[in-house]
Amino acid sequence: MEMRGLDSDGKEFKSSDEMWRQEFGEQGDDDQHKNKNEWYRKGVGYWEGVEASVDGVLGGYGHVNDTDIKASEDFLKSIISERLGTTRKLVALDCGSGIGRVTKNLLLRYFNEVDLEEPVSHFLEAARESLSPENGTVSDDQKAVNFYCVPLQEFTPEAGRYDVIWVQWCIGQLADDDFVSFFKRAKVGLKPNGVFVLKENIAKSGFVLDKEDKSVTRSDLYFKELFKQCGLHLFKSKDQKGFPAELFPVKMYALTTEMPRRVHGTRSKIRSNLPGLIK
Repeated sequence: MEMRGLDSDGKEFKSSDEMWRQEFGEQGDDDQHKNKNEWYRKGVGYWEGVEASVDGVLGGYGHVNDTDIKASEDFLKSIISERLGTTRKLVALDCGSGIGRVTKNLLLRYFNEVDLEEPVSHFLEAARESLSPENGTVSDDQKAVNFYCVPLQEFTPEAGRYDVIWVQWCIGQLADDDFVSFFKRAKVGLKPNGVFVLKENIAKSGFVLDKEDKSVTRSDLYFKELFKQCGLHLFKSKDQKGFPAELFPVKMYALTTEMPRRVHGTRSKIRSNLPGLIK
């Protein structure tokens, strides 16, 4: 992709393709697959060294938890109202769930069942313990059901199970090709009218490669190009407000597998929901 970027050491790249070649090698190289697996191994290894706590999974910014959840809740409520309704049993998938922070504080208040996917085993065990009936955070009507300790690039959701597939602060761990193949596979997991919600850090332009945790922060334009490759359509988006100025901006995207329907009187609303370029 022809987007300039840099890494956390300050090295500049003329394109994302150049950056990926640095990380994995040239397309077709014998070592490319091995290098990619090593890249993912180091990414998981970084998080294996992080404490299974809210402060740990939020990189020392545990105090933004309430602000994050409130903004996510407002966004989710609008999606449920406009796409899902409240008359049917609702099921969500929490991808990159970590310790179950989003499931516990948000998803279980709106969904009857939530499944969690997380490749870091001690995070997932903390989530399982936190979300157990013994801790009083779940009920028969609203509960965490399945806990999948699988890397996102290898995970395929159960067909037709989910109203919402929530992907927050984890897609940056995936290379572009695995980003696209994940969403293409994951489409099968959505029910009719189902929605992907992606909540991620946003680079002002191009991309930023973090050499330590092996993640890529992409720009809004970069994301929208990948969405196009995935065959996904933007239903709505919203900027996260109220985070410390030193952090990356954060944006929420609601994505559908079909073009959003235009109904009478909604054309201007659809346009207003399209994100502007982050400069």
